[in-house]
Amino acid sequence: MFQKRWVKFDGLSISYYNNEKEMYSKGIIPLSAISTVRVQGDNKFEVVTTQRTFVFRVEKEEERNDWISILLNALKSQSLTSQSQGVVTPEKCGYLELRGYKAKIFTVLSGNSVWLCKNEQDFKSGLGITIIPMNVANVKQVDRTVKQSFEIITPYRSFSFTAETEKEKQDWIEAVQQSIAETLSDYEVAEKIWFNESNRSCADCKAPDPDWASINLCVVICKKCAGQHRSLGPKDSKVRSLKMDASIWSNELIELFIVIGNKRANDFWAGNLQKDEELHMDSPVEKRKNFITQKYKEGKFRKTLLASLTKEELNKALCAAVVKPDVLETMALLFSGADVMCATGDPVHSTPYLLAKKAGQSLQMEFLYHNKFSDFPQHDIHSEGVLSQESSQSTFLCDFLYQAPSAASKLSSEKKLLEETNKKWCVLEGGFLSYYESDKSTTPNGTININEVICLAIHKEDFYLNTGPIFIFEIYLPSERVFLFGAETSQAQRKWTEAIAKHFVPLFAENLTEADYDLIGQLFYKDCHALDQWRKGWFAMDKSSLHFCLQMQEVQGDRMHLRRLQELTISTVVQNGEKLDVLLLVEKGRTLYIHGHTKLDFTVWHTAIEKAAGTDGNALQDQQLSKNDVPIIVNSCIAFVTQYGLGCKYIYQKNGDPLHISELLESFKKDARSFKLRAGKHQLEDVTGVLKSFLSDIDDALLTKELYPYWISALDAQDDKERIKKYGAFIRSLPGVNRATLAAIIEHLYRVQKCSEINHMNAHNLALVFSSCLFQTKGQTSEEVNVIEDLINNYVEIFEVKEDQVKQMDIENSFITKWKDTQVSQAGDLLIEVYVERKEPDCSIIIRISPVMEAEELTNDILAIKNIIPTKGDIWATFEVIENEELERPLHYKENVLEQVLRWSSLAEPGSAYLVVKKFLTADTIKHCSDRSTLGSIKEGILKIKEEPSKILSGNKFQDRYFVLRDGFLFLYKDVKSSKHDKMFSLSSVKFYRGVKKKMKPPTSWGLTAYSEKHHWHLCCDSSRTQTEWMTSIFIAQHENDIWPPAGKERKRSITKNPKIGGLPLIPIQHEGNATLARKNIESARAELERLRLIEKCDKESVDSSLKERASMVAHCLEHKDDKLRNRTRKHRSFNCLEDTEPEALLGQPKGHKGLKTLRKTEDRNSKATLDSDHKLPSRVIEELNVVLQRSRTLPRELQDEQILK
Repeated sequence: MFQKRWVKFDGLSISYYNNEKEMYSKGIIPLSAISTVRVQGDNKFEVVTTQRTFVFRVEKEEERNDWISILLNALKSQSLTSQSQGVVTPEKCGYLELRGYKAKIFTVLSGNSVWLCKNEQDFKSGLGITIIPMNVANVKQVDRTVKQSFEIITPYRSFSFTAETEKEKQDWIEAVQQSIAETLSDYEVAEKIWFNESNRSCADCKAPDPDWASINLCVVICKKCAGQHRSLGPKDSKVRSLKMDASIWSNELIELFIVIGNKRANDFWAGNLQKDEELHMDSPVEKRKNFITQKYKEGKFRKTLLASLTKEELNKALCAAVVKPDVLETMALLFSGADVMCATGDPVHSTPYLLAKKAGQSLQMEFLYHNKFSDFPQHDIHSEGVLSQESSQSTFLCDFLYQAPSAASKLSSEKKLLEETNKKWCVLEGGFLSYYESDKSTTPNGTININEVICLAIHKEDFYLNTGPIFIFEIYLPSERVFLFGAETSQAQRKWTEAIAKHFVPLFAENLTEADYDLIGQLFYKDCHALDQWRKGWFAMDKSSLHFCLQMQEVQGDRMHLRRLQELTISTVVQNGEKLDVLLLVEKGRTLYIHGHTKLDFTVWHTAIEKAAGTDGNALQDQQLSKNDVPIIVNSCIAFVTQYGLGCKYIYQKNGDPLHISELLESFKKDARSFKLRAGKHQLEDVTGVLKSFLSDIDDALLTKELYPYWISALDAQDDKERIKKYGAFIRSLPGVNRATLAAIIEHLYRVQKCSEINHMNAHNLALVFSSCLFQTKGQTSEEVNVIEDLINNYVEIFEVKEDQVKQMDIENSFITKWKDTQVSQAGDLLIEVYVERKEPDCSIIIRISPVMEAEELTNDILAIKNIIPTKGDIWATFEVIENEELERPLHYKENVLEQVLRWSSLAEPGSAYLVVKKFLTADTIKHCSDRSTLGSIKEGILKIKEEPSKILSGNKFQDRYFVLRDGFLFLYKDVKSSKHDKMFSLSSVKFYRGVKKKMKPPTSWGLTAYSEKHHWHLCCDSSRTQTEWMTSIFIAQHENDIWPPAGKERKRSITKNPKIGGLPLIPIQHEGNATLARKNIESARAELERLRLIEKCDKESVDSSLKERASMVAHCLEHKDDKLRNRTRKHRSFNCLEDTEPEALLGQPKGHKGLKTLRKTEDRNSKATLDSDHKLPSRVIEELNVVLQRSRTLPRELQDEQILK
């Protein structure tokens, strides 16, 4: 089937295109490949090649005859004038995938063009698809799902290729880049500089036609020497190409090179060079490097005519030389140690450059300009010897290594590793790692600047190739390139990685290189000392420890024990418009945020830290630990059993489901830090089984098998005190993790046996169960049982527990066993979920709320837990958020938190209410509002208002009204001109929330909602700024400028500096949607209350009135909540204000209950939910509970963050 093509013949080849406008052909038939041209009928003709025959058809016979005649004449001319040319060896060739073609295309880079052919045979025959000229092309990597892709871009079309491997892609990119550079080379500069005959050979090794130069040293050099000049650094040698860096070559610079020339330059630089010390064009890399360093950096071969001059004399001579045309004298002075920026004594022309400019010496100016940062040493025999010694001691390594370009997940596929890894000759020298095809190759396949390395990863496990094991290390660069190398032995791997690390790790962090690290490099970090900006720090991973040297840190280094992390989370933040992955690490109160230079190096660090922070082995110290060195699995099981098992009969003698126990153990092993035991989901017997199995299966017994005979021999001591003393000595000799874990286990068993009247698990029964676990003995001897029973019974004396701690344990046990179904914790507190800044899972903290806790305490506790340090002038506050996040209100710092939480039960949807701690005001805002208050009127303006319940005359719409805030009241006027107010609100009797409910259909998105006992008012503002100003002004006016503790006052905190080890978990408040569970809670509380009333009848004098009041209070609150759950479908439109008034009647009195019921029955038609003042916690109850709290020990943080059972 014929297809219409635009065909042209240029005298050398036939090419055909889709249309006449296209720049790149669909096919090329070179004249050299054509055998003959034949006529066919129907206006057709054939072009015959050795590979195939091409048939063309034209519209007219005359046109066909013209084509045949021209082609035959060209063939005849070719046969007379030239012989068949051989196939040119291409610089690079191979099969690549090309977008738009089904089959792979044979791609050839030859000279300054890239040929595309159907196959290799076509290329050899000269047939092709198209040719891409490099003089208009560019090449770049492509970020696609296929990582081996790259593009050659021209002004007319882009060609998208895909290689088979990452290495092949990089090879193609480098080859094309080199071709483009050569194609664009400008020989004009080189020809001009070569006019000086001495510039036609390299100044260092005498190689012919050098096309590179050091523009400050004024020497022309070859490509090999140019690489070594670069390693000296730009202060010593600025390397530029004669062909490619055309923009740098001014007429003055070219003239300077012609005037000086390599001969005159070497008369100075090589004036004392001996024949046997000369460098030759075939000299090896190391000799070339040493020679160039000695020649230019150390000045070893310089003329010594100026050696006797001091620095001052050299500078004086330089100032005299630059005003004259002899630039050679200036060069000799400057390269002998004169200061290019020395003082001239002329206040106007203060530098040698300005002196040369004043004298009109353009060549002197050019030379001085390119040496403005140069600093060459003076002739000093001693200093030269030192420098030479340091140079000789510089790191040099060379050996064969396996090498392959790597991506982030390269090691995940051993098959891929086998395919792409090749043996290369590698040389580490002068801060550069170069890899060659073989040890005889002179040009490296690639070079890595070690100073640019951001991460070095060492893989301790070996990988296997066909030739045997190899030991891998990876080098990460900020350009998102990763290089993988492999040594044949672990010793060789360590030798290479140590040498590389010493090059890129700075001196202040060199102690990191002394560890047996798996990962070392640079990361960005923020810590609690400075959260305002990211800094650079150096980090190293050593097993389960993260060592680091941070900027602005007084100590040499620090470390984190990753298995003791209390928190390890990853989050994404936006910085400069780009998403950034940040890792948060918290250990023993220290917080560290880190992120990488690139996604690749961050992924490596994140994976390594996550692995090191997890369980790694079966030994006790290999487990994930809490901050007091107890395995998290032990703490979690103890917490669960304490909360739900103290009142369960024979708790540790019951067996759980083996399958469930195995699943729980696996979950803890996978990540104990994030795994939580939950009531209802996990069975008590299974959890006790997990604890027993864990203790039985760890590598060594908790009491250690080594000390077994000593534990048993202690029983020989008949005196209790002597035996206890021996036990204490054995415990002190245990490893730290064993000692802490044993303390936690025995404390727990002591607590369990104190409830033995209920659970029937006395010390002996517990010892029967745990002796085989703690000693890991198959049988069970009476001696083992007696030792464990002794430890339980004498827990207080052995572990030196204080009396008040024992009393606290009794109080906790009493609450747990008597009030386990209520929402009152064992310490008399409530537990609630508080958010930081926003409502997201990662931003929540479960914290206990005592009956006397004020908002200031809660705010400070949350900020301390999250290690947030407010910036100067910012005020953070606790906000209550209600009505599905539509309304929020800052709590005053003296406001009682628990009272506010209990009031949520009157809301239509109490489950949607929550507390959040976030930034509220600034010092400037407070000062501004306070200054205005002295003028009598704090705030005034037009607002739109809507009232509930709405009045018949005012309708159901928002109306404009003029508001004035003054003297503790909010006055409402009909308009600005009105002299008499329509309404007046007392700020003390109204609660203001920021926001307006959407169901009110507000005209704007900004406003306030005011709640009084009987009415709601919805106020709308015209902007967010106006809303903030009104809310701030009202808040300040309500509290008479007392909105934050005075400066200098100690901040209230409820968390002590030294929390008790091994405390109890707390039950968080969960806004339960199940009315059945709520009723069950109420029935439990009522049953307890009835029991107390019976006791009261029997013995009124001995009644515990405080416990009775507490029971009444809980029943009262829960009953009220239950009623709300039953009436969930009813709409609640009102919310009571919080008034600081004393309750008229105590909770628990019949009159109070009757009043509550009456209140519920008399709700108006609009379903106003009013909260009676009886719901406020009685002051007597608060005072009594406060006594309990003051005796209680503050719980460790891991029990708040890790062990709370939801």
